Amino acid sequence: MKTSIYSQHHDHTSWLNKLSFYNDEIVLMQKKLEEANSKNTAVDIRKQVEHFQNQLIIQKNTLEDLRHHIKREEKEIQGMIKKNPVAVDHRSTEDHKDERDQVEIFERNFNQLRQEFNIFLAKTL
Repeated sequence: MKTSIYSQHHDHTSWLNKLSFYNDEIVLMQKKLEEANSKNTAVDIRKQVEHFQNQLIIQKNTLEDLRHHIKREEKEIQGMIKKNPVAVDHRSTEDHKDERDQVEIFERNFNQLRQEFNIFLAKTL
């Protein structure tokens, strides 16, 4: 499927904003996790804390990989615009379905993790 360069730029901006929001969420979740860890010494709670720490690391790495990839794509678009600014209005390019799917999968996984995390916090704090 073809799309305009402007549409791709809009998608990239939207995705980068979402990833920035999720990065902030990870920071907040890490702080809450530290609080839960400091208030609970039970072994089963500590295991859950470690589980969530690992999951947040995985989510952070995935987020950074996505962000890096999207920024690289955006840089390519900017290069095309600089190379031939007149053709930008008339040129279409392949839609980035894979990137769109990856962002949606990340969001779905992150939201599921956040739900599990909030249940954990409700029980421990």
